[in-house]
Amino acid sequence: MVQIIGYAALTLNLISMSMKNILYLRVCSLTANAIYIVYGVLMNAPPVFIGCSIGVLLHSYYIYKIMRSRQQRREQSFNNQNIT
Repeated sequence: MVQIIGYAALTLNLISMSMKNILYLRVCSLTANAIYIVYGVLMNAPPVFIGCSIGVLLHSYYIYKIMRSRQQRREQSFNNQNIT
């Protein structure tokens, strides 16, 4: 059962590497890292769950930045439409 969790994380990680859209890549990698955390805990492998925990934090930060940037562009576009 534990090996299936590891393979699921590996599969998601490999899928994320093939993505062109950076947001989808980040979300897929974040999900893979979250699954790797579970795998690392179950395998009692601190380097795995520590490293992937850092990965989750980094991906979360960059997803937040991407979403915030998109929201700002939408608001700017909306404001520009109202001016003209």
